[in-house]
Amino acid sequence: MRFPGRKILTIVALLAVLLGALAGVGRTLAEYRQTLHSSGVQPTPPRQVHDTDVNPFGANFFLAREVELWKREKTVQMAAAAGIHWAKQQFSWEEIEPRKGDFRIPATGESSWGKYDQIVDLFLRYGMEVIARLDRPPDWTRQDNTLKERPPDNFADYGNFVYEFVRHFKGRIHYIQIWNEPNIYPEWGERPVDPAGYVELLKIAYLRAKEADPNIVVLSAPLAITLGEPHPEPGKWRSMSDLQFLEEMYRAGAKDYFDILSANAFGMSLPPDDPPDPNKLNFSRVVLLRQIMEKYGDSRKAVWFNEYGWNAAPESFPLGALIWGRVDEETQAQYTVRGIEMARQQWPWAGVFCIWYFRQVGQYPADEAAYYFRMVDPDFTPRRLYYAIKEAAAAMPPAGPGTHEETSPAVTRDGPWERILAPQVSGGGYLEASQPGASLTFSFTGQIVSLVVHKSPYAGRMRVALDGRNAPGLPVDAESRTVVDLHSNSDIWTEVPVVQAAGSGTHALTLTVVEQTNPAAQGAKCGIDAFVVRAAPTPAFPYLPLGGFGLAAVLAALGLVRVGRKGR
Repeated sequence: MRFPGRKILTIVALLAVLLGALAGVGRTLAEYRQTLHSSGVQPTPPRQVHDTDVNPFGANFFLAREVELWKREKTVQMAAAAGIHWAKQQFSWEEIEPRKGDFRIPATGESSWGKYDQIVDLFLRYGMEVIARLDRPPDWTRQDNTLKERPPDNFADYGNFVYEFVRHFKGRIHYIQIWNEPNIYPEWGERPVDPAGYVELLKIAYLRAKEADPNIVVLSAPLAITLGEPHPEPGKWRSMSDLQFLEEMYRAGAKDYFDILSANAFGMSLPPDDPPDPNKLNFSRVVLLRQIMEKYGDSRKAVWFNEYGWNAAPESFPLGALIWGRVDEETQAQYTVRGIEMARQQWPWAGVFCIWYFRQVGQYPADEAAYYFRMVDPDFTPRRLYYAIKEAAAAMPPAGPGTHEETSPAVTRDGPWERILAPQVSGGGYLEASQPGASLTFSFTGQIVSLVVHKSPYAGRMRVALDGRNAPGLPVDAESRTVVDLHSNSDIWTEVPVVQAAGSGTHALTLTVVEQTNPAAQGAKCGIDAFVVRAAPTPAFPYLPLGGFGLAAVLAALGLVRVGRKGR
């Protein structure tokens, strides 16, 4: 007796098993390839040049010239909204120390620090870091006061001022610039420029700054980009080429007396990728400065851009007044962003770019070319450059696989974190805090995160939260919060895993110093040197599921053959 209906059902069932098994093989292999691709993302290698894993967006400000407090506030508010992280601000020595050793306003007797305290605190309130330019000596420091830019007769007076400045702002300002453009008239006074003289000033300032705060970061004076102008005295220069001046600075021993090289970088009328040439002024001229640094064995230091940008004076502007060349406003915006992107991709020694400038307060009239560098008009109207920087800053990606320093733009600080300079750690420094509630938030994509931390008998604990929740796999404290304990009987730097399987997408890892420490701890210090992100580990080949699907496919195929033979 034949059962054709049963035979058809058997064939259909076996075909379903065969097709399902083959689909399972295909799906398993596809998932394996995808996981393999994810785990094979090339990690970013650790940076070899200190002070380069930083937020690149900065600008120059003139808040000390701004009288109305609401205008100061609005200026900083707009800058922070555009993603500007670094505030380059001049601090006038003549205002702060109007009489030798006296830091009071002569007319009122009030502290001469007051205005600058307010400015610094304003920047900090908006999450910005200050780079302090220290120059403009008071009249009592010189016999010849023809030019206010001229350095003091006794460099020790400047050293004393630098010491008092660093001591006063310790914990609030971490970066200082020693003088400005000493290679040109009038910044060195009514006399020939003097590289060795500047190095002597730099040396005194550096040593006094480190005496006040060993963790202060000292930037050399940026050099004006120039091909030079001879002085009437034979063999001397009224303005010296920036390349020659830097070379002579190194010959005079400058290497030991600054931590970061400042450079000016104006694009003139040329695009960012216009090649460097000793006889041409352009953005890439800074590459020639870098070559001099490397020639003198100073390749571990970063270059930060003190005044950076393109001028967008109107087309009708007189040619003789175009000191910095000109481009239109759209090109200004494009070149400024492209220059930063190009430098970050091609120059591993490039750090912060302080755009010249954010907003002025009326010192540059519209008939001067300097007026047309602005990101924002004096009346707070944003220019195209403002929006371009805002877009570029917002597009900064989270940290991917690789090693990221504590200064990375992916790290946001909250609370009193102090950066400790330490040559033995990556990046040349680390962040340390002991106050409960101080936190760091790290934005990343990847699966696994480890911290490079300082363990010691004086170390405390940090709460670890992944996307606002407990981090799986870590121990919990008495309040059921996941924590990492940095206490150790020995003093060591080590890598501690804190995230094991974050999942896809962008994540926020938050570390918060907690009050409760290990009972054996003699302190609560929490030191963070770096964040190490890894993709998923290389997956094992899926032998078991593929074997199962393969066996099912073989059995189904044999079944179909057998049914077919019976039907003959």
